[in-house]
Order: sequence, then structure tokens, then C-alpha cells
Amino acid sequence: MSYRTEPAYSHGTAAKTGILLINLGTPDAPTAAAVKPYLREFLGDPRVVEIPRALWWLILNGVILNTRPKKSAEKYAQIWTKEGSPLLVHTQRQTRMLRGYLGESMGKSSPVVEFAMRYGNPSVESALEKLKQQNCGRILILPLYPQYAASSTATAMDAVFDALRKMRNMPEIRTVRSFHDHPGYIAALAQSVRDDWMRNGRPDQLVMSFHGVPRYTLDKGDPYHCECQKTGRLLAEALELKQDQYRISFQSRFGRAEWLKPYTTATLEELGKQGVNRVDVICPGFVGDCLETLEEIALEGKASFLGAGGKEFHYIPCLNERDDWIRALSDIVSANLQGWMATEEKEACAASRSRALAMGAKG
Repeated sequence: MSYRTEPAYSHGTAAKTGILLINLGTPDAPTAAAVKPYLREFLGDPRVVEIPRALWWLILNGVILNTRPKKSAEKYAQIWTKEGSPLLVHTQRQTRMLRGYLGESMGKSSPVVEFAMRYGNPSVESALEKLKQQNCGRILILPLYPQYAASSTATAMDAVFDALRKMRNMPEIRTVRSFHDHPGYIAALAQSVRDDWMRNGRPDQLVMSFHGVPRYTLDKGDPYHCECQKTGRLLAEALELKQDQYRISFQSRFGRAEWLKPYTTATLEELGKQGVNRVDVICPGFVGDCLETLEEIALEGKASFLGAGGKEFHYIPCLNERDDWIRALSDIVSANLQGWMATEEKEACAASRSRALAMGAKG
């Protein structure tokens, strides 16, 4: 294996701490040409689709990549903004805000904060290289998935460790597994709902829609379903909702296999047929609005509910750039940086450099 070229090193330079936020990803443009390579990378991940590789290669390359990019591009076009993909825009803003909040609380010793996308750009490998170029010898990896799943959190970690395999001089690494029950995250979710209800009134039913995964993943030990249920329960408790005032469901089903139930679309249609007047939907599994929330829920979900007889549908936005959410994110980061933030004094760095030069170091 050939290793990546290491950045230039100067003796006596204090190492920095880095934070890498990782989100799912997005195509570079709402076009079939841009969506196709994104889907190839995403659906080609063996953690995302657990089908024998040879069979899946034929299905993916022979059928899906010849039909789905155009349809997906049309969906992306409906939610694309002047600034670009909503997921990319929100992740960029969250990164800048986190950088500012940590700088405010930690001063000159605050960590370097960057972000990456598991699929698409900027890649995990390029973001890690960027942190190394800034002399980060310790890096905290924080996937922006509140609930752990092998097909999301674990594959983000795969990308990190694949990139580390190409490095001669590896940084120290810590990882955040999930934050599905973090008090600050739950409090921010609950307050976002209260704020929305203060403006728009309360619904008859609150639907908490999480991204779906195949049912067999639960049977094989993936904790995702359990963590979603706990998030939903804690949010309902924070809002003081009774059991009959909310539903937990799962969206984004793909293929013919059974996925986690109940399905969001079926739930919305059922509520419409039952004569429920107003439904609000929130997506606690996403910290930034994206295709799965803005198109699948806010547009398709609305059509499903109203088409089944419902009267009023309201989508509650993701946490996005809410102050309470970024402060909760800062707390998650700070808790996982314990013991890492001690910095070398200038005198100690200067002495270290002098010793290195005396031993023949070139820089």
C-alpha cells in the first residue's frame, strides 16, 4: 500500500484537536448526471444494501442506475435552494455555528471544526486530510445521526477508518456513537415543537417519523429501532403527550423486503381515513432538513394524508440552526473531549524545538 504524503511538520508546534461532523451526503446538483454517481456510491455500500454483492451489482448497474437518477433528480429539484442542497447548506451552517460556540467557550484552545459527507462531497478522506493539514493530532468523529444504525453511523466510521489506513502518521481518534437520549437534544426537539405550536396551534396527532431500515436488521441485533423508540418516548414525555396523542413511524422504504413498521405513509393514510382533522409531523432522526424531510414528508406525506381524507397537514422543521440545538451539540462535543484540551505552553514548545534541532532535525 502507498501512503498519503504527510503534511510538513515543524518541531515545537503544539498539536491541535479537531472535530469532524459527518452527515449522509447529497448530489452536487439536482440533475440525473449528478445524482447517478451519488446513488452509485450510496447504494453500493454493503452496509446500506445487504444483498450478495454479485447479485446486487447486476440489479444496481443494470436497472436502478438506469432508471432512478432521473426520478431522484426531479425530487431534488423540488427542494433545491439558491445556496444549493438543503442538507449541505444546513450542515455548513451548523459547522460554522459550532465553531463559533466552542470558540466562545474555550477561547484560543478551541478545537478545529470541519464537516464531511459520507457520500458525495466533501468526502470523509478529504476532511480528515484538511484537519491533519491544520496540525490536528487528535480528532473527535461525530456522525450527525442521533440514533445509531449500521447503515448510517457505522458506515460513517467505516469511511473514517478506511481513510486512516492510508495514513502513515495516524491521529488519535474518538467517536460519538449516538445521542438519541441526550437531554439537550431532547430538550431542543421539544422546544422546537412548542415554538411551532405557539405559532400554529396544536394538532390532533403528532407523528414522529424516523428513517426506515429493513426489519431483518433489528432481528440481527441492530439497536436502531430501540433508540428511535426511546427518542420518541422521551420527546412525548417532554411535551406531556398522552399515548393516544402521538405516533412513531418509519419512512423511506426501498425495495420489496419488510421494513420497520408502522410505515409513515400508511400511518398518514390511516389517520386521514379515520377522520383526524390535523396532523403534525416531525422527523427527529434528522438534525438538518433534506430530501427525506422536505420532499418525502412535507410534500408526499402531505398529499397522502389529505388524499385519504385529512383536513390539515403541518410539517415541523428539523433542528437546523436553532440556538438550543447547537448548544446541545457543543455539550456533546465538550463531554467527549475530556482530557484532550490541555495545551502545551509556548515555553515547552520552544524547548522541544530546540532539543529537536540540536539532534539534527531540519525543521
